[in-house]
Amino acid sequence: MGHVIRKNYSELGDVKAPYVHSVKHGNTLYISGLTAFGTVAQHEGIAEQAEEIFSQIKKIVSVEGIDFSALIKVTLFVTSFEEIDELRKVLYRHYGDHLPASSLVEVSRLFSPDLHIEIEAIFGL
Repeated sequence: MGHVIRKNYSELGDVKAPYVHSVKHGNTLYISGLTAFGTVAQHEGIAEQAEEIFSQIKKIVSVEGIDFSALIKVTLFVTSFEEIDELRKVLYRHYGDHLPASSLVEVSRLFSPDLHIEIEAIFGL
């Protein structure tokens, strides 16, 4: 099966649920679904929340010594498609020339009513 490393990042604060921020397996980094919960963006729109989430992801990949050129796949869970154009602008800005495989799923809600988006990501190492 290979070596599995489960890790939390102090830069993202304490985890208060049964998960870790990331899991490394082989040459792959799996990042848990992240939200803007507990940040100033928590009460903002989907674009602001996505910016906060990408800030968190960048903190993780920086610690791991990689960048968005290693992005393989993202899954985005959104509570509405109403602001999809604003979200796409954020995505293009962060992906740059490194477009990932992607899934975009509308869900009825996330764990807090203030949240509009959750993003999980997979990176190569």
